[in-house]
Amino acid sequence: MSRAGNGRRVCALGVAGVLAGTVLVGCGEEDSGDGAQGTSAKPSAGARERGTQAVRSAYDRTAEEDTAKVKLRVRTSAQGASQTADGQGTVDLDDGDSVMTLTVQGQQIEQRVIDQILYQKPPKGQAPGGKPWIKIDLGKVAGQQGAGDGSMSDPARSAAYAKAITDKDVTEKGQATINGVETTHYRVSVDVAGLPDGDSLRKQVGPTLPMDVWLDDEGRMRRQQLDMTVKTPEATRRSSSGASSAPGKVTVRTVMDFTDFGTEVEADEPPAGQVTDMTGKALKQGKRQS
Repeated sequence: MSRAGNGRRVCALGVAGVLAGTVLVGCGEEDSGDGAQGTSAKPSAGARERGTQAVRSAYDRTAEEDTAKVKLRVRTSAQGASQTADGQGTVDLDDGDSVMTLTVQGQQIEQRVIDQILYQKPPKGQAPGGKPWIKIDLGKVAGQQGAGDGSMSDPARSAAYAKAITDKDVTEKGQATINGVETTHYRVSVDVAGLPDGDSLRKQVGPTLPMDVWLDDEGRMRRQQLDMTVKTPEATRRSSSGASSAPGKVTVRTVMDFTDFGTEVEADEPPAGQVTDMTGKALKQGKRQS
C-alpha cells in the first residue's frame, strides 16, 4: 500500500467504538494525565503554514510505523449525564484492524475491529442471542447515519480530515510531554464542508470539527483528541403538561494515545458459531431515530 494510503487509516481509529456506543470522542481540552505542560505564543503566518504541513503529514508518518499500542478515553455527555469508556490495545495503522479491552461502568468488554466489522464480547451472560460475541457492520451503520459511504468511519477515507485543513485552521499551542515523549501541540479546526458528504455531516455536527493533535519530533501522532457535538432528532417524550422536549445534543470527546510503534497486532475473527450479528438491529434503531 502507498504511503498516502497508509496515512488514511490513522484518523478513524476509535470511531468504530463510538458508533457502537462504547468508545470515546473529545470535546475541548483535557488534561494529558501525565503532567504535560504547554506554552503558547501568537503564531506568525509562517508558523501557521509549518503547523498545517506538520498536521497534514502526521497521518502518513504515523502510519509508516505500521502498528502501535493505543489508549482510548471516550466521554459521552447528554442531558446532564455522562459516561466514560477507557480502552487499551493494539492497532494496525495500515488496515485499521485493532484489538482492545474496554472498561465501561466498571465492566470489561473485549473488542476487535476487522475489515470494518466490529466484534464485541460483553461480560458473561450479557450478550444478546445466547452467544458470547456480537458483531456490527460499521460501514453499513455509518452509511445510514448520514456519513454517506462511511467516510466518517472508514479508515481508508480518514485522510480527508487532513485535506480539509488550511493554514488558518491550525494553531500551535506549545510544547507538552505526552507519556514521557516531548511533543508539539496543535489546535485544529476541520472544515466539515471539505469532508466527503460534508453537507450531511454539517447538519449533524455543525460547520467545524474541533481537533487537537500532539506530534513528536519525528512528526508522528502521539495523541489525537476529537470534539464532536451531534444533534439528535426531536425527542418524542412529553412532559406531564404535554409539551414535547426540544431537540437534544450529544457531546463526545475521544482521546487517543499512540505508543510502542511496531508492536505486534493479532486481530482474529471470533468463531462464526459464537457470534450474533446485530447489524440489522443497529440499522433499525438508526431508522427510528432519524
